[in-house]
Amino acid sequence: MTNKAVAATAMRIPDLAGKVVLITGASTGIGAALTRAFAAQGAKVGLHYHASVDQALKLQEEVEAMGGSVFLVRGDVADPLEVERIVAQTTQHFGRLDGLINNAGAMLGRIPTTTVTDEHYDAVMDLNARSVLVAIRAAMPFLKKRGGFIINTSSVAARTGGSGGAVLYAASKGFVSTLTHGLAKELIGDNIRVNAVAPGVITTLFHDRYSTAAQLTAMQATIPQGRLGTAEDCVGAYLFLASEALSGYIIGQVIEVNGGQVMP
Repeated sequence: MTNKAVAATAMRIPDLAGKVVLITGASTGIGAALTRAFAAQGAKVGLHYHASVDQALKLQEEVEAMGGSVFLVRGDVADPLEVERIVAQTTQHFGRLDGLINNAGAMLGRIPTTTVTDEHYDAVMDLNARSVLVAIRAAMPFLKKRGGFIINTSSVAARTGGSGGAVLYAASKGFVSTLTHGLAKELIGDNIRVNAVAPGVITTLFHDRYSTAAQLTAMQATIPQGRLGTAEDCVGAYLFLASEALSGYIIGQVIEVNGGQVMP
């Protein structure tokens, strides 16, 4: 782990210990960093993954070696029935659910907006937008029992409209941010706090797949902090929003983690 990751896991947040947290898209990138961080806080983690089997197994071994509790659950969140199963199996395994982190998502390619096919539109929106709503809907019966939290992963693209060929992805993340604002008002009556984190340009497999070195250099030039972000840079915001003690009076917010690239 990096020094930042070690620091994040060293800080103790007492009210996270023993909580059951389902993290979608948790085998790599930001999701993997969150899995390590929540497990280090004593939380029990539902580690969802889809294609990254080897990474998920390795992460489970790593977390369990440090004394953490992880339940692996595989599925395609673009399929509503799969999402419902993922939530149900995690809850059945641990006997409860205290928090949901909707982190799974992808760009699925850079395509000029006016050439997007109906099939590509459905794929992007099902993965990044509908999956979030379905997961929240599936988690509601469990979260309502004792209250809890929902943290959605949005993106800086939701505010900027995305870079070349990423407008549809940006729009799907705009949906996530707007959904966060609205559901925060609807669900707080059940003592469920809803917030989001919007990462900026984070050096994960996401940009390995969808951004060239030249594009990353151009993006870095727009960041006042002068560097691209890491998955560990994002961890603190999620831990903060998950803790009732630290953020109990914060709902409907989207915390921007982008090195100053966008300052709303």
